[in-house]
Amino acid sequence: MTARAVMILGTSSHVGKSLLTTALCRIFARQGHSVAPFKAQNMSLNSAATVEGLEIGRAQALQAEAAGVAPSVNMNPILLKPAGGMASQIVVRGKIWSTLSASDYHHRRVEELMPIVRESYKALAAQYEVIVLEGAGSPAEINLKRHDIVNMRMAELANAACILVGDIDRGGVFASLLGTVELLEPEERARIRGFVINKFRGDQMLLTPGIRMMEDRLQKPCLGVVPFIDGLALEEEDSVGLPDLRSADNGEWSSSAVDRRLRIAVITLPSFSNFTDFDALRSEPSIALRFCRNPEQLRMADVVILPGSKQTVDDLHWMRREGLADAVIRYAGSGLVIGICGGMQMLGQRIFDPDGIEAMGCATGLGLLQIETTMRPSKVTSAGAGRLVTESLFGQPVGDVALTGYEIHIGETTYLGEAQPFAWLVREAGKGAEPAADGCITPDTRIFGTYLHGLFDEDGFRYALIAAAREFHRLTPAAALNNWRAKREESFDRLAATVSASLDMPQIFGWAGLSYRSKVEAR
Repeated sequence: MTARAVMILGTSSHVGKSLLTTALCRIFARQGHSVAPFKAQNMSLNSAATVEGLEIGRAQALQAEAAGVAPSVNMNPILLKPAGGMASQIVVRGKIWSTLSASDYHHRRVEELMPIVRESYKALAAQYEVIVLEGAGSPAEINLKRHDIVNMRMAELANAACILVGDIDRGGVFASLLGTVELLEPEERARIRGFVINKFRGDQMLLTPGIRMMEDRLQKPCLGVVPFIDGLALEEEDSVGLPDLRSADNGEWSSSAVDRRLRIAVITLPSFSNFTDFDALRSEPSIALRFCRNPEQLRMADVVILPGSKQTVDDLHWMRREGLADAVIRYAGSGLVIGICGGMQMLGQRIFDPDGIEAMGCATGLGLLQIETTMRPSKVTSAGAGRLVTESLFGQPVGDVALTGYEIHIGETTYLGEAQPFAWLVREAGKGAEPAADGCITPDTRIFGTYLHGLFDEDGFRYALIAAAREFHRLTPAAALNNWRAKREESFDRLAATVSASLDMPQIFGWAGLSYRSKVEAR
């Protein structure tokens, strides 16, 4: 292993480890170093497909994007996807390995999976100059440390200089920093070179006495205080961030003005996966997006979306119990409905599961698309690009629209009768593959489904969808549209600039054996 290693550890989950790792990847890259992210084990329902057609955590794909490199399965060799009933689907090096209870996984992971983790890290370390590692939860989970493969054991393997991050926004930051360090073994404490206070709002001078006392107690420097950064077009690590997204301006949902925002309702399923699919829509000034959990919240919606699901049949049953299934069917009589991945499967006629992959037997779908799905043991993971089958959407002409995204799903969908695909996709670009059918769209184009995640990130398609939906509801054209790709680049740069200005970057670079230049032109 030749790469230098810096590791971001946290006092708990959701303290900002992922975004700080993202920032460091961007900063190292902007300084001219080849850099890659690494997280030995991630637990998330947000995932992405690599160019090899393998599945990794969405956060590591984001960090790779910040570093300007292609995401690789080596960046996240172990991915846990909660499957209900205290069990998780275990994805190892991008493919399903098993579905295990928390207890079974906990007792098997070091012995069976640590060699795989080591191999993946060594492959990255031989390829890049710097690796920025991310821990999970807290390194001081004393009940789990014996079988840990993502925090201090990984820090030792990588010989990483560790930075401990605490979240002041949730309170108790000094106690959490001190308690975390106190619960570590002496050799583990020595690996932590300094600490960071994250998500600060207010007058930083008021923190100074506490910081000085903490430096004395820990005998480690405070590397800086990172302010709370609003408005980043960068996805959350997991659904902990979702409650902040559930509201929309209620005034928009009662307005009858023709220039109002387009009202989009996304069903918040219990096993909602890849909620990052909707970040680009949320960023549009002409859209008011609401995450909904009851039928009343669908009232006045212009578009209803059923998102991806880790437990499609269970979530379909939940929709029926909550009255959402009937509400969607009624709405679909005259409205606009979209299904993404598992949401598309729900819109079909039936879902068969002969092997009990999710729920043994056959479930009746909402009957809005002429398709049926059979669950299969293998998972489809691939990037895809293509075009709409028709040149209309929501009954409005949109022309020849290009699509891009990625597929991550269990289930093989077949067409019934004269059902029409939504798109033609090439799933193996550059290999001469023939276009394959994806999704389904009704003859009047008011209802469609697709397996493509990231569908709305493509500016051209998103613009066409907004224009068609607004025309369908006789609203005026959108006054402004976002360039999502440019907005993401601006967000990466703003995040990196804020972190650079907030932290002692020369010290951090020094721990990696590198020199930091304070003035570097963006490449």
